[in-house]
Amino acid sequence: MCNTNNKRYYTPQFSPMASVSVRRLAWALGLSMTETVDYIIKGLSSALVSSAVCVECKDKTKCSLCCFSQQLAAEKTALAS
Repeated sequence: MCNTNNKRYYTPQFSPMASVSVRRLAWALGLSMTETVDYIIKGLSSALVSSAVCVECKDKTKCSLCCFSQQLAAEKTALAS
């Protein structure tokens, strides 16, 4: 994934279907595959209920990097306004 601190994160192997699909989606979007995965994840964060994801999280040490946590914070800010 695209990161600014050049740290490498865990990268699981994609299934053949996922790999082929992400490649084609990347072509359609004019993005690299890693940018496309970021795009997909950001889209999921707006499609899923962030609080449900956060409740099930097993690693609370990386909330500042997680799009679900950031979305939840934005939701709380909007509600407070």
